[in-house]
Amino acid sequence: MSRINDVGGMAGFPAIIEEPDEPPFHSDWEAHVFALNGALIKRGVYNLDEFRDAQERLPVERYLAASYYERWFAAITTLLAEKGVADAAELELPHGH
Repeated sequence: MSRINDVGGMAGFPAIIEEPDEPPFHSDWEAHVFALNGALIKRGVYNLDEFRDAQERLPVERYLAASYYERWFAAITTLLAEKGVADAAELELPHGH
């Protein structure tokens, strides 16, 4: 089954523009998501394959509209709910964030 992230051979996507001297993170929250994911994997909450699968299961519209680390965050919250670590109410972001 092909998923939206499998774009090999698809037309219509813009060129990838590399930023000279691009920082690893554009905002602090991205670094926090990166660190959180690493900690959750290390603690055995989920594994890398489950993390990748959670990203790939995002609805197409959400996947395409999200930035790289927004996809990571969506996958993390999905897995935390699926694994029973947190319920949906605990994972809700305050409005305006």
